[in-house]
Amino acid sequence: MDRWSENRAKDWWQARAWVCGVNFLPSTAVNFIEMWHPDTFDAQTIDLELGWAGEIGFNAVRVNLPFQGWLHDRDGLIARLDDFMRIAKGHGLDTVPCLFDDCGFGGTEPVWGRQPDPVPGIHNSRAIASPGRAVVMSGTWNGKLEAYVREIVRSFRSDPRVLFWDLYNEPGNRMDFSEKSYESYDQALEGHALELMENCFAWARMEDPAAPLTVAAWTTPMPEDDAHPYQTAIDRSALLHSDIITFHAYWNRKRVGQFIDYLEVLNRPILCTEWMARAVDSRISDQLEMFHDRGVGCFQWGLVKGRTQTWLPWPDDLVRAHGGEPDRDVWFHDLLHEDGSPYDPSEVETIRDLTKA
Repeated sequence: MDRWSENRAKDWWQARAWVCGVNFLPSTAVNFIEMWHPDTFDAQTIDLELGWAGEIGFNAVRVNLPFQGWLHDRDGLIARLDDFMRIAKGHGLDTVPCLFDDCGFGGTEPVWGRQPDPVPGIHNSRAIASPGRAVVMSGTWNGKLEAYVREIVRSFRSDPRVLFWDLYNEPGNRMDFSEKSYESYDQALEGHALELMENCFAWARMEDPAAPLTVAAWTTPMPEDDAHPYQTAIDRSALLHSDIITFHAYWNRKRVGQFIDYLEVLNRPILCTEWMARAVDSRISDQLEMFHDRGVGCFQWGLVKGRTQTWLPWPDDLVRAHGGEPDRDVWFHDLLHEDGSPYDPSEVETIRDLTKA
């Protein structure tokens, strides 16, 4: 199957309301393995918290899947994804499944089983990659990786609860915060991640899904590099393979507007699948209105304060690189306290106002 035409992508976009979504883990999960493992899959908390999301006005939820879950419990993982999408749809939320992810910020390879508690005081301290760097780098897992992608897509290929398929989150992210992300690439990792990402598009298209495919351009540049926003081979390939255009941007309103200007020349629907980090001036108070007025869909990071500890800041040097100053008194991500009350009521009111039919 080929990449969608521009007209098909535009028709898909025009058939729905403006997409305003959230990246989700339940507050009881320290990472996506804990979320999806049968011993810790917390349907009750998922139902409660997605209910809050629907009440606020969100209409979509983006969620990562663990390859290790399919490897060890494929029928169970598929059943739990079906259950998750049933719960989400019951609260008016479409689902964006994300199949792979290179953001292993916890620093260990994924292990299917009980997950350790969060490291006190550390943002996303147990984040686990999928399928994991060792698998990506080995180059020997293609058969199983293909089977995973094709089986998940095949299982839900015509399911209207799937908004779109996000095939690979931040491919090639080596988790080095000391330098510009596109300069700190490990060349070997970049090559393997690029190959896996392009294979993902081919494998998923073999199943002819009804929903579009995408991978986000994520290495948004430092200010002095605005003339060439997406410099990695991975980002360039992602933009050219995706049916709809997605990107990540934890930056202030002016710079995010510049990224949108750059991407509009591709003449396809645009969504920002990760944003909202208060300490770097990526704020609901001004950027959500811009996304709405420019017709760009968006998925903020985090819903309920929990075991991921993503209300805590990134490392100080990364915050400063994004134009902010470290401040542990201000929540970095996340919207709600554990009881569902908002961190900042004005943020919730802004979401409600902009998502009214």
